[in-house]
Amino acid sequence: MTALIPISSRIKAKRTLGQPGGEIEVKQGRAVRGFLNFPRRPSRAGRLFAVSCSMARNADQGQNPAVAIGERDGLIIVDHGSRRSESNLMLNDFVAMFREKTGYPIVEPAHMELAEPSIRDAFGSCIRKGASRVIVSPFFLFPGRHWHKDIPALTAEAAKEHPGVSYMVTAPLGLHELLVDVVNDRIKHCLKHVAGDADECAACAGTGKCRLYE
Repeated sequence: MTALIPISSRIKAKRTLGQPGGEIEVKQGRAVRGFLNFPRRPSRAGRLFAVSCSMARNADQGQNPAVAIGERDGLIIVDHGSRRSESNLMLNDFVAMFREKTGYPIVEPAHMELAEPSIRDAFGSCIRKGASRVIVSPFFLFPGRHWHKDIPALTAEAAKEHPGVSYMVTAPLGLHELLVDVVNDRIKHCLKHVAGDADECAACAGTGKCRLYE
């Protein structure tokens, strides 16, 4: 018998995932998979997992930013950057896909290093397009040095050229349940390609890297 979940404004259903545990949020009668919540740890690495985002403001220090993303918000999706141009161009493709799917009007790509546009370039582009708040989203999996130090420092330096503009650096992708589906889908596609049942994906097309070594 299927259990019916009553429709309510906000219900949280706990699910045991071992130690540490995760949480599923149920909204309007449907489960929404989200980020896994880990307990705080005394170590420095543990503290990094506990930090949800790094935030700074050039103006109105006492106010909290609005939750919704509006027309005056500029989003910057920043990756590491590569000497391989094909890798850098893939970020442009992702940003275009992100912009189309979300409908956000101002979304810019940026590379932390090794390639352009830089974070400074993307920040300025957001301002020229009318942004009064800039949200930098690191296209990184885990909270390493680049998220903890380098990207916030580069963003702060870029913001100095635009007084009165607020900004923030969000958390990296981290431990989100949907990433399990993404990784699993990639593995299955590569196995199908090796078996001759699927074409090469965009990531390795033309490289011959997706093969079985014996």
